Amino acid sequence: MEEIIVKVHDLVKDYSSSAETLHILRGLNFNIAQGSSVSIAGSSGSGKSTLLNILGGLDRADSGEVVVDDNRIDKLTEKHLTRYRRKSVGFIFQFHYLLNDFTALENVMLPAYISGASKKAALEKARALLADVNMENRADHLPQQLSGGERQRVAVARSIVNDPAVILADEPTGNLDKENSALVAGILYDAAEKWGKTLIVVTHDENVAARALRRYILADGILSELKN
Repeated sequence: MEEIIVKVHDLVKDYSSSAETLHILRGLNFNIAQGSSVSIAGSSGSGKSTLLNILGGLDRADSGEVVVDDNRIDKLTEKHLTRYRRKSVGFIFQFHYLLNDFTALENVMLPAYISGASKKAALEKARALLADVNMENRADHLPQQLSGGERQRVAVARSIVNDPAVILADEPTGNLDKENSALVAGILYDAAEKWGKTLIVVTHDENVAARALRRYILADGILSELKN
């Protein structure tokens, strides 16, 4: 029997201004099994990133229940949300957000070291992950010495270093050309599968979305699953 790691029930998010109220998420309901991969597509402004930010504890829903890795995150305090983001989820964004003064290896190991791992253990895990994303030969390079695709591969490794249950990827190939997009997407899906992570990808790229075991589209605030 599949173990459900993400549970969302009646999720609602609105944005209000003096002129109007935008209904971004209209009572979303879905479950995601542990170890599976899910892609979410939709037009710009459809709420894809908002949904991902809610799952990652970076934004709050107006109402509804959100459970990720046994954390009822819509009820967590800011202190506990910080711990949740550090331990339960790994983030990959369209921009890599690597630290310019640190090498690829240091960028990957730092989250683990900051979270309490010994320097030796953090370095060993970081080296293993860089090997998984085919970056072991570039471990001592600074971000400005790497290509866009290489930087994003380092970001993939960094997202896994704290052994999160769920990886949230927001347009992870959005800044890459077609060739590097395919390469990074393949590495992302393969790394998530190897390390047993649940992967949720928001993307405009049909080829990136197509690799997921389950595919959704978000339109007019409603999340619909696409059937093969």
